[in-house]
Amino acid sequence: MTDADTDRPAGNGAPAFHGRTRELETLRDDIERAGLDTLSGRPAARSRVLLIAGRPGSGRTAVAEELLRHIAGDYPDGVLRAELGPDAPRALLGALGETALPGADPEELAQSAREALQERRVVVLLDRADSDPELLASLLPDNHGCLVVAVAEGPLKDIPDVRPCTLGGLEPADGARLLAGYAGETRVACDPEAAQLLAEECAGHPGALTLAGGWLAARPDASVAHGLKNLRAAAGDTPLARALRLAHDGQPESAAELLRLLAVAPAGLMDARIGAALGGCTLAAAQEHLAGFAAQGLVRPVAGAEGLYEVPGCLRPLLAELLTDRDPPEEVLLARARMLEREVTLLGVCHAVTEPDGSPVHRALEGVPRPLRFAGAGEAAGWLRTRLPALLAAARSAAADGELDTLARRFVAALSQALTAHRGAEDAAPELYGLHETVLAVAERRALHPERAAALLHLGDLDAGAGRTEAALERYRRALTAAREAGQAPLTGRALESLGCTYQELGDYERAADWYGRALDLRQSGGRSADEARLRSRLGAVYTHAAAYGQALREWRAAAAAYRRLKDLAGHARALSETARVQEYAGHPDDCRRTCEEAMESARLAGDDRLRAAVQLRLADTLDRLGDPVAAEVHRGAARRVLAAGDQSAGEVTETSSVVTGGT
Repeated sequence: MTDADTDRPAGNGAPAFHGRTRELETLRDDIERAGLDTLSGRPAARSRVLLIAGRPGSGRTAVAEELLRHIAGDYPDGVLRAELGPDAPRALLGALGETALPGADPEELAQSAREALQERRVVVLLDRADSDPELLASLLPDNHGCLVVAVAEGPLKDIPDVRPCTLGGLEPADGARLLAGYAGETRVACDPEAAQLLAEECAGHPGALTLAGGWLAARPDASVAHGLKNLRAAAGDTPLARALRLAHDGQPESAAELLRLLAVAPAGLMDARIGAALGGCTLAAAQEHLAGFAAQGLVRPVAGAEGLYEVPGCLRPLLAELLTDRDPPEEVLLARARMLEREVTLLGVCHAVTEPDGSPVHRALEGVPRPLRFAGAGEAAGWLRTRLPALLAAARSAAADGELDTLARRFVAALSQALTAHRGAEDAAPELYGLHETVLAVAERRALHPERAAALLHLGDLDAGAGRTEAALERYRRALTAAREAGQAPLTGRALESLGCTYQELGDYERAADWYGRALDLRQSGGRSADEARLRSRLGAVYTHAAAYGQALREWRAAAAAYRRLKDLAGHARALSETARVQEYAGHPDDCRRTCEEAMESARLAGDDRLRAAVQLRLADTLDRLGDPVAAEVHRGAARRVLAAGDQSAGEVTETSSVVTGGT
């Protein structure tokens, strides 16, 4: 549901939609006209655009949804919905099943979304379509089979041939039916004149009528005339503002406080767990308050997300004004801190349920109150999915104002862990990228060099994974500077190694070896054998690619020795296998054969049959070159039998072995 959906009251059995017959007929007539070339009268190449315009709360999105209900069958590729903004292209790509690279700029994402829409017959509903005219224009595909239904407050700039359907107030009869949906038909029928006057007092505004009807619904003994009298006495310069003040002032004190605090609800979304923390009340009280708000049209239940409510967008600025007028800033800040602390707890539980029983993370659940726990990983994953827009908005909001930086960093760390646990790092990469940028902004504002270095390293990794190598290099260089300023050797070593990896990816083996060498010097000074073994392997691979076989042999032998000291038999076997490969390249087949035999024995002791088979295939190739085809075939057959035991075909064996032994 979107912010203008105020024609769809959630009260006592209210009808789903009221009036707007003329507007819907006009829109349906305009579908065929939309997108026609104004000179030739023939269909233009671009998509058709319909505009539904009106004030917030006038029911623009409700009209759009009602239109879509009638025409969706004409668009076999479905209906897409998004609110126009920086996240819209990624949301459209996700709805289309397309992959969006993490960290891609808005223009790149918009182009990808446009291309994805190019061959599809879909209808796209875009809310707040006048907020970014350039983005809107960049999203429109050159596809006449695609229909865009734009919801906006005013005209669309730079979009030709768009005639707006402007919504005014509801007709008196429709307004009365909307009131009856909340207050009950009997009360409206008993005093039709007062109902008509109330509709006129609301100027036919659906949002104001919804709140007035909700006020009556909460007071079964009140007459419509009584509601009219109180609405006229309420403060406010618009019908919607007066109706909200009427609804707010009629709440109990604790409910009124929570209602005002909904102005800071991330993305306008709220549930009882978060509401209890925000309002400083019990979970039962928060549940009761939110259910009451829903019955009065102040919030809307979110479809497919049990217990989640959304504040209509037209009410958010009015609630913010009320909050500013009634509540001291320090109290609001404290409420936001309670909300974030509760979300950190819930995210920790969400992560913990994915861990094995008995693990330290899972044992931490014992100290969490039962109402804040999830029944299992499935329930936790569903909670994370439905609350993700609010969680991401909370992270951005907490980092933006700088008043809750420490809590913001904890929140982002908890959200990152939960996303990675439930979706995996690769699938969650787009969200993780934004979260790391949030941490980076906080760290730079607070001059927190370790956090800045860590965030830059994470962003560099994501840039590298997305193929933005130059951007990754810049991130890693900045991370190196931050790590040195922090005096953090592990972070410094990580940055040095990442620079080496990036230059290796670029094929600049000289620079890669230089950065790896610096990282190795740092790790050796700290006595970290595991890091030494890994970096020796990386240096060996770089020198192998550069055909510097003497240096490559030295590094691979040093890596094998380091793995042996660590008692890592599999690592030792792999390092020996790579040593044999370099010996083969360097023209030393006898040395290669002996090293392969040593590697096979190490793999056998490690119990790694696949690695042993891969080394045997390398040995077979070497024996062929040494002129011993019989022995070569014996080893090749033995290797294939080992891999065939894993239900692999002979054709897969060669491919698999090449992957296993193809380098570090």
